[in-house]
Amino acid sequence: MNCQRPLILCVLVLSVVMDNTRALSLDGDALISFRTAILSSDGVLLQWRPEDPDPCGWKGVQCDPKTQRVISLSLPFHKLIGPISPDIGRLEHLQFLALHNNNFFGTIPPELGNCTELRALSMQGNYLSGPIPSALGNLSVLENLDISSNSLSGSIPESLGKLYKLINLNVSNNFLRGPIPSDGVLENFTESSFLGNLGLCGKQVNKRCDDAGGPSTDPQTPSSENQGGKKKYSGRLLVSTSATVGALLLVALMCFWGCFLYKRLGKKDGRGLAMDAGGGASIVMFHGDLPYSSKDIIKKLETLNEEHIIGSGGFGTVYRLAMEDGNVFALKKIIKMNDGFDRFFERELEILGSIKHRYLVNLRGYCNSSTSKLLIYDFLSNGSLDEALHERTEQLDWDTRLNIIMGAAKGLAYLHHDCSPRIIHRDIKSSNILLDGNLEARVADFGLAKLLEDEESHITTIVAGTFGYLAPEYMQSGRATEKTDVYSFGVLMLEVVCGKRPTDASFIEKGFNIVGWLNFLVSENRQREIVDPNCEGVQEESLDALLSVAIQCVSSTPEDRPTMNRVFQILESEVMTPCPSDFYDSNSD
Repeated sequence: MNCQRPLILCVLVLSVVMDNTRALSLDGDALISFRTAILSSDGVLLQWRPEDPDPCGWKGVQCDPKTQRVISLSLPFHKLIGPISPDIGRLEHLQFLALHNNNFFGTIPPELGNCTELRALSMQGNYLSGPIPSALGNLSVLENLDISSNSLSGSIPESLGKLYKLINLNVSNNFLRGPIPSDGVLENFTESSFLGNLGLCGKQVNKRCDDAGGPSTDPQTPSSENQGGKKKYSGRLLVSTSATVGALLLVALMCFWGCFLYKRLGKKDGRGLAMDAGGGASIVMFHGDLPYSSKDIIKKLETLNEEHIIGSGGFGTVYRLAMEDGNVFALKKIIKMNDGFDRFFERELEILGSIKHRYLVNLRGYCNSSTSKLLIYDFLSNGSLDEALHERTEQLDWDTRLNIIMGAAKGLAYLHHDCSPRIIHRDIKSSNILLDGNLEARVADFGLAKLLEDEESHITTIVAGTFGYLAPEYMQSGRATEKTDVYSFGVLMLEVVCGKRPTDASFIEKGFNIVGWLNFLVSENRQREIVDPNCEGVQEESLDALLSVAIQCVSSTPEDRPTMNRVFQILESEVMTPCPSDFYDSNSD
């Protein structure tokens, strides 16, 4: 017995050593905490598995080849929604952090000050609020800092003046106030780094600070030094609008995702659909053109898992549903949050089930279970317009872009003018325009659409939408009208023309979004410069006509915007070749 004790002890020690060898690294554990705080995404985090020994193979993560420590975390444009976990400060060797153009909310964690090797920090185009942490002054080797187009408030910390290696700084389009510190490196930056913060003062923005620490009404420099001041003021006015939009959208997101948190937090994105499709689930079919039995559909639904995910949008995850006969459909999983939400969707689905139109994505039916609704749509082989414009190497030529704009206009005009009751989409954007095999456009995702309850005013009051596409008055009042859809469609047209997202970094660097950049070019009589240089076959006459329509659609005054029927008519008569086409008949299909 005494001889066996050393052997047992050796086995136990060896077991502990092997367990520690297989355990996730410290950096990996920090990244898992970061992922846990994320409420929703486009699926980019599905391969982040706690059972992996290290995170170096995860998407968006880069490690030092020698030390295997994380040195880069890059996840821009992935629809990440949630707060930024303070555990990100445990990535001690992190050098590059890019989380821009997502939907993060909450504050910038002060723990980022622990990442003392950080050289570039990009968090622009989110909904971050609160003050700029003074702990960022600990990042002594930081060269690039971009936290523009958020809803940050308070003053600029004096500690940022200690970042002597800082080359690029952008805090534009926030709600920062008070004097800009003039000590240290901050005195080297010009007005372009601080645009859209009307409460800031100091020599960097040519505003004298009063005794209370706010901007003085007296200019700091003589008028002779302010040539072109009118244009600068106009530019600041334009970008301040986007800052206001960001702040109000933050409030909407906090309310919406506060309810959403209970159902989604801690759940795995790739969970199978067996529980959703089983347990007394029923199939409802529309149009009578879904040639399968309920049993066959439910059986196929039960086989879907994370490998079949093709995207995320609206209220849920989208799966690829391939039937035995080769027909393919898109399945959208809608999580039930409460009885009120369920009743809302029941009512909406009754209307959507009666709609079938050439330029709208066809809803074939849905599976109703105790935990979710699984909506069955036609599958469109060319994916979304967002993917076609921004993620594929093959460029869309000018005629194709015009046809896509025309199709989207037709679909939206049908929702506004031919449906009964009329429907406001409320989330028009490139990812909600899908393309079929012939690159014909179909307007998709009515999960956020709200039926007009007041036939006289045509107004709804639940805030939805995507930053960059939202009309200014929508975020100020929370009142969605047909004219707010028209504004979003105008932004969509500009996105198609220039090939860049509305909050592209190239616009943010100039202190604008896509609408502000267009207005600036128009003031310089250079509006043709907005066109995508990679687009072939551009015709100047149709470009000018298209930009004229877009300018009307993105007017800051809703009354000056045309209706979608009028938009379509102008596009048909002045942009496209003036000849009869099936586009013009508003009652087709």
